Amino acid sequence: MSKFRFTSTQIPGVILVEPQVHHDNRGHFFEAWSSESFSAVGIECAFVQVNQSLSKRGVLRGLHFQRPPFEQDKLVRVVRGRVFDVAVDMRRDSIAFGRWVGAMLSDQNKRQLYIPKGCAHGFLTMSDEAELLYHVSEPYNAAAEAGIRFDDPELAIRWPERPAMLSDKDLFLPNFKVAVEEDAYEGQLIFT
Repeated sequence: MSKFRFTSTQIPGVILVEPQVHHDNRGHFFEAWSSESFSAVGIECAFVQVNQSLSKRGVLRGLHFQRPPFEQDKLVRVVRGRVFDVAVDMRRDSIAFGRWVGAMLSDQNKRQLYIPKGCAHGFLTMSDEAELLYHVSEPYNAAAEAGIRFDDPELAIRWPERPAMLSDKDLFLPNFKVAVEEDAYEGQLIFT
């Protein structure tokens, strides 16, 4: 019996993961990651770094990705609070190229979102504060950092609330079309 329920989304490889939570009078316990269980559904990756972030209500982070060859698989989980988590398919050969999916992740529902290489990621904080923990398959590389605008009209992401705060960097990210142009990577999307 699996300790997880894996639900495919409209983007191939982006998977909603729901752990089996065991409750008793002491609290609860669950496995957040199992290479055996994830491998059984085709998620084969070795995580090499764990990141944690804290964001206030209304903060939008994203939409971020790492350019090749530094792309990252991510497993995103909220350890405190609630966020609307989004993945955008940037893989030219994908049937879902240019599509987005979103999921509400919280410390209450314990859901996680697995986001494969080639997808951009972002989230909007929906609680007073939210702490995210995410495992990545490649170390962060500042020179490979890139992103796309959260409000690109072509993507038309339906954020549940209007973001109240973004970083200066995220405010000036390019639209999706510019971000996926092959020649757009000649320094234009590098942030220092």
